[in-house]
Amino acid sequence: MGCDRNCGLIAGAVTGALMAVFGGILMPVGDILIEKTVKKETVLEEGTIAFKSWVKTGTEVYRQFWIFDVQNPEEVAVNSSKIKVKQRGPYTYRVRYLAKENITHDSETHTVSFLQPNGAIFEPSLSVGTENDTFTVLNLAVAYHNTADGVYKVFNGKDDISKVAIIDTYKGKKHLSYWPSYCDMINGTDGASFPPFIEKTRVLQFFSSDICRSFYAVFGAEINLKGIPVYRFILPSLAFASPLQNPDNHCFCTEKIISKNCTLYGVLDIGKCKDGKPVYISLPHFLHASPEIAEPVEGLSPNEEEHSTYLDVEPITGFTLQFAKRLQINVLVKPGKSIGALKGLKQNYMVPVLWLNETGTIGDEKAEMFRNQVTGKIELLGLVEMILISVGAVMFTAFMISYCACRLKSVE
Repeated sequence: MGCDRNCGLIAGAVTGALMAVFGGILMPVGDILIEKTVKKETVLEEGTIAFKSWVKTGTEVYRQFWIFDVQNPEEVAVNSSKIKVKQRGPYTYRVRYLAKENITHDSETHTVSFLQPNGAIFEPSLSVGTENDTFTVLNLAVAYHNTADGVYKVFNGKDDISKVAIIDTYKGKKHLSYWPSYCDMINGTDGASFPPFIEKTRVLQFFSSDICRSFYAVFGAEINLKGIPVYRFILPSLAFASPLQNPDNHCFCTEKIISKNCTLYGVLDIGKCKDGKPVYISLPHFLHASPEIAEPVEGLSPNEEEHSTYLDVEPITGFTLQFAKRLQINVLVKPGKSIGALKGLKQNYMVPVLWLNETGTIGDEKAEMFRNQVTGKIELLGLVEMILISVGAVMFTAFMISYCACRLKSVE
């Protein structure tokens, strides 16, 4: 009888130990299986989850415009007074709803090329007015009809998943020909996705053709997006910093007078890629810009929550599930003796014209599918591993204690 009981206790302890060991073995094996599956499904080729979403995004993307309405134009023209502005908006368009075109795979270079057609559908229900309002600058948005961006050529990740979606060439070139030195390089992806297995320490690089340069984002916070854990990467203030604050930006300072010998920060001269027009970009309301740039303008209220740019990226797959791209378009106005309206000006003005907010969030249906196919399975595997290890350890400990107690009692 005692032998049967002791044998049962030993069997229980052995079972518990085996469960704990199996749970421990399952952890690296499970990680290998997850890694293998993710690498397979994030390659940009026919039949993968990534390719289907890449060809045509399932996310509704909106581009909102706020126009800065100048309240005192005559006063500024005559007395060179401060410019008083009042933002009007939003005027909202749905964009990025068209599938990529001219998709061509190259198995030798492991790349895929494409054109990204641009279109814009006005959304009256999300706007404060109509397209017939007097703000003719809204034609900037309408101009996206019947145009296309590219050709892009990106790596498909087939031979090296760490390069998937990274741009190889844009319009047949690896450089832009707008900036000197490394500032002219085309870096990273288009922002829609990144190579998988993202760590918080990684710097995400992405190229934006409409503002003619590459940017980068750094980890900001962990966010729960519709039940999916994501990493929020933000565009840091250093991206628009002066060379004094960030020496890496020295080649983005292409003129010395307006920038006061490259000491001002927060605005970027993109005139070279806008046919020589005096166009500058900044964050909305001159967020993170030198105070003296915004000083001649009244009516601005910069704040991080409304005016910063961010990407919410699912770290295992590298897919961007939510984003907000926020930029402001400004025009440099200088005194001009030959232009009547500018004769009275006594200073340069960096005049804000409009700011845009381009946003996209994964839909509820897509989010549920993503949870079921990706995060849900990974969480279930992790739960099984923890249950096996925990229950096995408890069983092993309990049965061993019981066995030792029985042995001690039989000796007495």
